[in-house]
Amino acid sequence: MTTTELTVSGRPPADRRARLSWMFFDWAAQPFHTLILTFIFAPYFAAHVAPSPAEGQAMWGWAAGTGGLVIALLAPILGAVADASGPRKPFIAVFALLAIIGAVGLWIAAPGAGPGIITLTLIFLAIALFSSEFAGTFVNAMMPDLVPRSELGKLSGSGWALGYVGGIVALTIMLGLMSANPETGRTLLGLTPILGLDPATHEGDRAAGPLTAIWFLVFAIPLFLFVPDAPRRSGGGKAVRDGIARLFATVRSLPQNRSYFAFLISSMLYRDGLNALHAFGGIYAVGVLGLSIIEVGLFGILAAVAGAIGAFAGGRLDARIGPKPVVMTCCILLVIACLAVISSTETSILFAIPVGAESNAPLVLFYLAGALIGAAGGALQAASRTLLIDQVPPEQATEAFGLYALSGRATAFLGPYAIGIVTSLTLSQRLGIIPVIVLLAAGALGLVLVKQAKV
Repeated sequence: MTTTELTVSGRPPADRRARLSWMFFDWAAQPFHTLILTFIFAPYFAAHVAPSPAEGQAMWGWAAGTGGLVIALLAPILGAVADASGPRKPFIAVFALLAIIGAVGLWIAAPGAGPGIITLTLIFLAIALFSSEFAGTFVNAMMPDLVPRSELGKLSGSGWALGYVGGIVALTIMLGLMSANPETGRTLLGLTPILGLDPATHEGDRAAGPLTAIWFLVFAIPLFLFVPDAPRRSGGGKAVRDGIARLFATVRSLPQNRSYFAFLISSMLYRDGLNALHAFGGIYAVGVLGLSIIEVGLFGILAAVAGAIGAFAGGRLDARIGPKPVVMTCCILLVIACLAVISSTETSILFAIPVGAESNAPLVLFYLAGALIGAAGGALQAASRTLLIDQVPPEQATEAFGLYALSGRATAFLGPYAIGIVTSLTLSQRLGIIPVIVLLAAGALGLVLVKQAKV
């Protein structure tokens, strides 16, 4: 007679359809990061909407920092209230809708837009940023209800891998059918853009926002239909009071829980560095290496493929040796990749090696570094979810992911702000990326104090 291993929360495991539906939320949400924050809209904004690429990087930093500040202030409170009330889907629905509205609003950012439109665009960006993060917080908190502890690494890694595949598909659609070279009027596949999108006014690049919104709306539906939700515990004012009271109790006890506290601090640092790297990678490629939007998009496909492979493999490695060594190794690899990125210009590589004007060496090195960033970043984020669950009881999962969002965003507004400030002061996009390296290295060092469950 065999017995089914219970989930982390002590319930029977969810069926295959529920697990796949949960993973599909990563597929639904990934184009926000791939198309908007990294490879299409961000470099388009810096190159064609902002007064200059350096000013565009600084403006983007301020907007991303503001969104991060909202996350830092509200995520733990919302998570604690959700744990006290029980169901997570109502929270997911509200913030998914706000993220969709924010993404659609980015369409207004036409080339040469005035200060008012630029400001409104950045407001839409901040709304989409914090709303998608909040929705993801509640989705992540469902993990302990779905699979046993021994399967958490595989579930998280497979979800991240599926998300990267979704990003690849969305980016391929964007580059092959929508985003066109203004000079030739053709997409990467040599086609006229679909839907009558005008290459001269970069409508294909601007369509990254609406496409992301539609994608999110369609592919988040399975989660609402098939993934079991937590039972209702309390409602209304009582849930708010109970959640906030328990949150403050948890915060007061954090210094005594050294492993949990160290994890939150470390993840605050290394995820801030990774998020900033994603947010400014495309902008950096356009401004320093002179890549076109389509070339940045190709770079994005390479990084996303590597990310899918890294997340999938990292999830399996997580299940074998545990999440902590996976996360530490990935932080070190990201530092190496960042150094390779900032070492390259159009005329030199590795800081001092000159190359000819016709050489592809800087581009090749940048692409290789991007593949490493994708693979290490995918594995790091997947393993981090598992490592967090090892730190808390299952009934505090949403609160923990709220604090996780806080720890990832408490300095997230400082990271982009620091990049914006350093770039503004030095007018150097290369020097502006240095804070990312510092954050990743410090995060890896802090993991020494973190414990993981036995595997």
